[in-house]
Amino acid sequence: MVDTRPLKIPAYRRLWVSTAVTAIGSQLTAVAVPKQVYDLTGSSGFVGLTGAVALVPLLVFGLWGGAIADTVDRRKLLLVTNTGIALTSAMLWVQALVGVGSVWLVLTLLGANQAFFAVNMPTRSAVIARLVPVELLPAAISLGATMMQFGAVLGPMAAGALMPVVGLSTLYLVDTVALTVTLFAVWKLPALPPTNGPSRRAGIRDVVDGFRYLATQKILLASFLVDIIAMVFGMPRALFPEMAERTFGDPPGGGVALGWLYAAIPIGALICGIASGWLSRIGRHGVAVTIAICVWGASVLGFGMTHSLWLAVVFMALAGAADFVSMVFRSSILQSATTDEMRGRLQGVFTVVVAGGPRIADVTHGWAAAGVGTAVAASGGGALVIVVVIATVALLPAFWRYRAPTSVKS
Repeated sequence: MVDTRPLKIPAYRRLWVSTAVTAIGSQLTAVAVPKQVYDLTGSSGFVGLTGAVALVPLLVFGLWGGAIADTVDRRKLLLVTNTGIALTSAMLWVQALVGVGSVWLVLTLLGANQAFFAVNMPTRSAVIARLVPVELLPAAISLGATMMQFGAVLGPMAAGALMPVVGLSTLYLVDTVALTVTLFAVWKLPALPPTNGPSRRAGIRDVVDGFRYLATQKILLASFLVDIIAMVFGMPRALFPEMAERTFGDPPGGGVALGWLYAAIPIGALICGIASGWLSRIGRHGVAVTIAICVWGASVLGFGMTHSLWLAVVFMALAGAADFVSMVFRSSILQSATTDEMRGRLQGVFTVVVAGGPRIADVTHGWAAAGVGTAVAASGGGALVIVVVIATVALLPAFWRYRAPTSVKS
């Protein structure tokens, strides 16, 4: 089962509690925003615009937020950004409650919310290596990721059940209350000032320095590269609506198949997270990442070839489990192979890769499906993942040989 040893460390336990409380609440808002936008406009085009509005601040502030996290006390930065996320969620609640009826106000508040989130995410990740010993990094990352996957499964289901009963605005309110509760847990964290000197202002030079540092670290570069390969070539998310209707028999307005396809990947990741204790015993992180991504590719290949809904769900759940394993070890590599003064900036790059890859995949898979069909687009993408990852690791054998260190650089 999941390795709970990191929870014996009070500081990490507080950080994990703050993650646990917000995991479901944030998913309520993730459902409420597109639903409100659709209710206001009746346009799926505007709903699609929410993705772009969320992505732009995530890309910009993800990089800058990582640089800020390397120059200030990370505990204070978490307090500021958590407060900002809570305030924007509260404003989303107010505008929905009073019925302002402005889609542009909703989109503006969503952009502000995601800007705070983009700074918060790399900061929260960069804190972990300061709170737990290196041998517990995989376990600590697994605990946090498991809770996030739990939120990804339960949050949308809870939103669908609660919305007809308590109204859309209440979903924003629950998220706001949850975020407010987490502030106390973050407040109780120890001070986390920069290890390389007094606090200073983060600028463009700090972001550039982060990329320069990354360019010299082959192991880190390889970990980012294989994840991009897995997501861009092998994330078939954009094909789900068409496949649900044309391959698995959903009615035109949507049905059971579409819900299962979207839920399958997080379900697989959640199950893997619950049973993730064995991950702490694996020292060859490069091998683990490579194999996990090949399993991801093989699962997507099988998904594209099947005409059975439940077999497709099984393949996507296997893909989710493989992605969970890859994420745990890639995050462990990033935490342990990076000096603390660069950890925030590299977590910012990690945020951009994780957020940007699937969105690029949406475009590439959509175009491919329009030309050759969904089955070829999905299965071909899965096959490409396996071929390109193996070729990449062959060109970068140091990544295959990488083992978990016995101590963290500082």
